[in-house]
This record gives sequence, structure tokens and C-alpha cells, in this order.
Amino acid sequence: MLHYSRADIDQMDKIFRLNLINSCTGYKSANLIGTQSADGRTNLAVFSSITHLGSNPPLIGFVLRPTTVPRDSYRNIKSSSFFTVNHIHHSTVADAHHTSANYPEDVSEFSKTDFEAEYLDDFQAPFVKNAKVQLACRFLNEYPIKENNTLLLVSEILAIHVEDGILESDGWLNLQQAGSVTINGLDGYAKPELIERFPYAKPTR
Repeated sequence: MLHYSRADIDQMDKIFRLNLINSCTGYKSANLIGTQSADGRTNLAVFSSITHLGSNPPLIGFVLRPTTVPRDSYRNIKSSSFFTVNHIHHSTVADAHHTSANYPEDVSEFSKTDFEAEYLDDFQAPFVKNAKVQLACRFLNEYPIKENNTLLLVSEILAIHVEDGILESDGWLNLQQAGSVTINGLDGYAKPELIERFPYAKPTR
């Protein structure tokens, strides 16, 4: 088995270290965050750090890299408080990954991909049309992570849109049925396969 000490990690080539540390923790969620600026410019960006924080109230969190350079998603969320989270389907991974390209703030990623913006229930941030799972969210708070100058953004889920055939009777979403993908590291997209669902675990004798 390969072994890397902290000293080894610190001395690694930057790209090698980036790939290793981003993939060693396992698969991550794969979502597109849709935002809109105060003057109506849309923005779409792929995120792999969105995670569940709580169910009552329904909270999610995600991490933003240092804001020492322009971050369109962050600026739009802070100005309006609203954004959408859209699952990435396995047939759209190339376009989804392309949203990470560094376009000027006046260029919408919707215009550079085959994704289409749609507005549902008068929510002011754009959803990704035809996404199987879509969340309408509102920013609540941010917490600086001083160790690496990133930000944890905490937000609430205001609405959930789910395509027919994905929601099970107990409220569970069958993401394999939805065709949702996961991200391995920074640029590896994968299709998860359900192994089994188990009942609530209780202590045994």
C-alpha cells in the first residue's frame, strides 16, 4: 500500500496534491448553482461541496473558495439571498463541468452551454430546465474558515421540485432513477449504483 506523510504531501507537485486531497475523501455531491445579479445577469456554476446540514429546519451548506478573486455566485447570493441547486444528470456532465470555466461576469454560463434557465413559482433565481431535482434556496449566514480562508455558507431550502418517478412513498429520492451523478475529486464524474436500503438501525444483543 502507498503511504504519504504530511511532509510528503507538503512537498508534492501542486496538481498531484490537488487531485489527491480532493479525491481521497470519497465521492461528493454534484450540483449546479444558479444565481442572478441585481441587474438580471444569470450565472451557473458546478459545486461539489453542497451537503445536508439538517432536516428541521431544512438546511444545506457549501464551501466557497477564497473570495480574494471575483466569485460571481457568491456576489449574486449575497446581493439577493436567493439561489437554486440543480442535480447534474449523467448526460450533461460535459456542459456541467464547463461551467467552471472562468468567464467574465457579464457572460452567462447558460449562453456557453446547452443548459436553459427557467423560472418557477416567481422565484427570482434561475433553475436549470429539465434538471430532475431542483431546490430553491435562501442564504442565511456565512462562517469564515480561517485555516484556509474559505467560507461556509448556510442556507435554507424553500422549495423542492422533483420529476415524477423519483420520489419513493417514504420521502426518499431514488437518485439512481434520477440519473444524478457524483464527483470524484475535481473533475471525475461518476454514476452511483444503489446497493441496498436498510431499515433504521437499532442496537442488538
